Amino acid sequence: MTDLDLVTSENLRQVVTLLAPRSVVLVGLMGAGKSAVGRRLAARLSLPFVDADAEIEKAAGCSIADIFETYGEEAFRDCERRVIRRLLGEPSQVLATGGGAFMNPETRSVIKKEGLSLWLRAPLHILVERTSRRDTRPLLRTGNPSEILQDLMNQRYPVYGQSDLVVDTTEESADHTTELAIHTLFAYLSSTQGETPTP
Repeated sequence: MTDLDLVTSENLRQVVTLLAPRSVVLVGLMGAGKSAVGRRLAARLSLPFVDADAEIEKAAGCSIADIFETYGEEAFRDCERRVIRRLLGEPSQVLATGGGAFMNPETRSVIKKEGLSLWLRAPLHILVERTSRRDTRPLLRTGNPSEILQDLMNQRYPVYGQSDLVVDTTEESADHTTELAIHTLFAYLSSTQGETPTP
């Protein structure tokens, strides 16, 4: 029996019970699998899945690419902070955040207080391969995607390292990564007995 086999239906219920009223907040660079894993994780835990970027677009009435182009990154980050703060005031959910959200100290503090952050850590070659499938990443339109992603890793990975939990995402399927995430959540919440982090 492997470690992943140890996560049972009862364990899933325990995760939700020990998590409440916090949310699982997925952190990571674009291409790490936050949306794909987030949807699967939410389904397994019977919690709502919320994509912060989609909520930002809804609030702004336009796409993130348009927000960047028309108003600039600073305006986007301001909107992002406000939307994530609002979402974390809602009942438990699985929340996928944009790659830059956790870099903001105010947002990081709110996530620490109201959520349980889980970093989906991915190597460069995985990120390059996955992000090449869609041309919807504003930050990758300004140069060589591989170099941009490496620079972002250098800047952001030390900060992502402040997350409560880390799960490595590889060539394995999103389903496999989801099971790893569930096991990690169960082990952490069981060991802390649902203690809420201090602000």
